[in-house]
Amino acid sequence: MAVLIADTSALVSLGIVADADPDPLSLCLDAYDVIVPKTVIDELEEVASYDDDHGRAAAAVHDRTAGIAVRSVSLDADFPLDDGENAAVTLANETEAALFCCDEFTQLGLIHPSLADTRLVTTPTLLSAFVRADRLATDDALALLDEVIAARSWDANSYVQRARSLLDDA
Repeated sequence: MAVLIADTSALVSLGIVADADPDPLSLCLDAYDVIVPKTVIDELEEVASYDDDHGRAAAAVHDRTAGIAVRSVSLDADFPLDDGENAAVTLANETEAALFCCDEFTQLGLIHPSLADTRLVTTPTLLSAFVRADRLATDDALALLDEVIAARSWDANSYVQRARSLLDDA
């Protein structure tokens, strides 16, 4: 199975709809060997302490870490992102992962060139991949994405709206 490295932002996005049927986190865990750095687990625990949608999403993902491999990595002190993205990019490069899932839209321009041979994907593009692979119906993907958009306040995000329009056209 292909390896997917996820950072905290992507896991929180997937956790927003963890109680949905179909559940995109389960789809992800079924389709990929998901690996995260220990730093991401620590960040999930921190986010889970908040009493809001993001906290509940992080807790839902944290409750399912039995299906996620966790690795320790050394941080690049010169990498100008938070520790979670720093560790996840390092892990993606060390493992030569197929995919790196990240929803830090304002930082994608920095993250993308930092990945050696790993394809950068976001939650919207991951949902699109599930549609193309016949693991998820287009209507279900749109409904899930709409829930994530609302919870993550992505209404004005042009990248997300473009990804949504591609699903609309599918």
